[in-house]
Amino acid sequence: MPPTQIIFYRDEQGRVPLLDWLDSLPDKARLKCLARLQRLEVLGHELRRPEADFLRDGIYELRASFQGIHYRMLYFFHKTQAIVVSHGIQKEREVPATEIKRAIERKHQFEGAPEKHTFTGGR
Repeated sequence: MPPTQIIFYRDEQGRVPLLDWLDSLPDKARLKCLARLQRLEVLGHELRRPEADFLRDGIYELRASFQGIHYRMLYFFHKTQAIVVSHGIQKEREVPATEIKRAIERKHQFEGAPEKHTFTGGR
């Protein structure tokens, strides 16, 4: 199976929430999250628990842990060839409903204007 394209969501102001979040993490936690993104790229729809899980309304969570802290990256599939990563959070028990709602809103924005909301590199 060929790798699935990973796209980072870009907001209206040109910010990339996932990259901002990754930059805020300790180095080892960031590396764990990046390793999970690589697994998602390779396995796509085939990635399952405990590494990934479906939340609702087309939103999935990509899971990583480091030193007892749970990191989650929320993503959705765009057509069959791409995965769009909305943003990341630290969580305790469940992903807060507000974060899922934020990912759903970003999914709708992306679907309405994919080119506008695709991060193409360079910061």
